[in-house]
Amino acid sequence: MAGIVLSGSCSSRLLLRDREAGSNGASLPQYNGLRAVDTMHLPSSRTPKLSCSGPKCRTIRAMASPTVSAPKRETDPKKRIVITGMGLVSVFGSDIDNFYNKLLEGESGITQIDKFDATNYSVRFAGQIRDFSSKGYIDGKNDRRLDDCWRYCLVAGRRALDEANLDSKALEKLDKTRIGVLVGTGMGGLTAFSNGVEALIQKGYKKITPFFIPYSITNMGSALLAIDTGLMGPNYSISTACATANYCFYAAANHIRRGEADVMVAGGTEAARASRPWDKDRDGFVMGEGSGVLVMESLDHAMQRGANIIAEYLGGAVTCDAHHMTDPRSDGLGVSSCISKSLEDAGVNYVNAHATSTLAGDLAEVNAIKKVFKNTSEIKMNGTKSMIGHGLGAAGGLEAIATVKAITTGWLHPTINQDNLEPEVTIDTVPNVKKQHEVNV
Repeated sequence: MAGIVLSGSCSSRLLLRDREAGSNGASLPQYNGLRAVDTMHLPSSRTPKLSCSGPKCRTIRAMASPTVSAPKRETDPKKRIVITGMGLVSVFGSDIDNFYNKLLEGESGITQIDKFDATNYSVRFAGQIRDFSSKGYIDGKNDRRLDDCWRYCLVAGRRALDEANLDSKALEKLDKTRIGVLVGTGMGGLTAFSNGVEALIQKGYKKITPFFIPYSITNMGSALLAIDTGLMGPNYSISTACATANYCFYAAANHIRRGEADVMVAGGTEAARASRPWDKDRDGFVMGEGSGVLVMESLDHAMQRGANIIAEYLGGAVTCDAHHMTDPRSDGLGVSSCISKSLEDAGVNYVNAHATSTLAGDLAEVNAIKKVFKNTSEIKMNGTKSMIGHGLGAAGGLEAIATVKAITTGWLHPTINQDNLEPEVTIDTVPNVKKQHEVNV
């Protein structure tokens, strides 16, 4: 059984564990490998793995530590949260298997910017999405009006629902007031905002489109997806920079556990206007774009409809560095306290990290991992952003999907551009070449 921790800069961490096929009416203790919680143990002889990702993405296999203890696990199937669908839009396309295969091969999605003239900018490359198609998901009229941020959200969200077998016909049979949407973004519709401001300055207020404000504000992704699908449950957005999607997963799970929803469509989206994590020569992150969305629902609800179970959400935590607007604490205290709280809540054993390629952030993360896991000799961590760039609000969603794929395939993608590792980084960063690695609790 495997788990995932997702973490963000303001420190949010979520935990998931891998599960396989659907119930087909099986009783809970026999449910397709989802053993009854009261029979689950973390044997002291086994090596837990931890996954803390968020705006960061790295994979870690962690040794047990006195600071980490197995918590009491949720036993109520109405409060156990499972992942039944995943959808994304990325620099490697919208097919999840293709996305992860590209990561495994260490292929870089960072290319020269050509969406606009970047000649006069100091940075002229990014994780830019090309050949994106919304055909079959957004009608032509709306497609032309929408900011890319919302187009990515709608396609990723619909694809996640499709994978969860929740298409329009299936949704008609369910109580839509019990299905919510919580997709966040770090910046919102920046292109729509920029175009509106230019129209105001150059042509006057009468030339501003009525869609200027609606397509700029950050809650529009959740709103448009709900309008498109008729979902009437909890609906809003969260904007917490790099940690946005992880906060959304955390909040979505709480809505289900409190009985306010049976299903939540949650994740992050961002449209961006070479990364080398942990390397001595790193000099800042490279921008990326995309969207990553999960369908989260109660185990009870998933079993009733015979859903396919991909993973189980175990819990999470939210903390704050209380230190600086952009730089983390160098000692990693904010991050390590969040990891510890996540483990207390959910007891997972596989870590996926941030790794943005910044001078301050990368080593702070390493320090945090060392605080929590005293023996890091068995740990592995990788940096997804080395290949797809920093997706800001979308980062946690894309990396959550990458982490689930790491668990289900048993392969960790590499951290590319690892040529001159910082001496303080004594953890295996899966440099440049993929590694086979069983993820178990």
